[in-house]
Amino acid sequence: MNQPRYSGLSGLCQVTEHLYISNGRAAGDSAQLTRCQITCVISVTEGLSCCPPAPAAEIEHLRIQLSDSPLSPLNDLFLPVAKKIQQHAESGGRTLVHCNAGVSRSAALCMAYLMKHQGVTLLEAHTWVKSSRPVVRPNPGFWKQLVCFEKELRAWLSLHLPKVNFNPSFTSAPSTNR
Repeated sequence: MNQPRYSGLSGLCQVTEHLYISNGRAAGDSAQLTRCQITCVISVTEGLSCCPPAPAAEIEHLRIQLSDSPLSPLNDLFLPVAKKIQQHAESGGRTLVHCNAGVSRSAALCMAYLMKHQGVTLLEAHTWVKSSRPVVRPNPGFWKQLVCFEKELRAWLSLHLPKVNFNPSFTSAPSTNR
């Protein structure tokens, strides 16, 4: 695993050489985008008005409208977003994935990318992204979708989720039992 770089909550946090995660405010900071040589911004927000201003013309900007709800079908985005990140990585580019707070939607998408293209387990992907951005905490519905995605990729699970109702105050971390 690459050693991620943590830039604090207000900056772009490097997950891999070609992948960054942040909140919406940092994603709208053209100086940070330039400094980190970002070539693609993937915005996953509740509404298009929540997206930061479009980055410079040379930066591809993919806007995805999706709420941070346990019932939102984020799993429909796992493969297309992972493919987009990988395409930019293969051409030497760098992708920034962000949502409003840089905690749930963007974290889950980064984790799906790491599982698909870096060959890591869900548990390893979570540890990797959390070491880059310590505040990450996908909501319970996204965790469930990530568990299903891991099962599709590997036919086994690296962790099991505790039984929870979809209570927004959920704070438990998944267990590591196999």
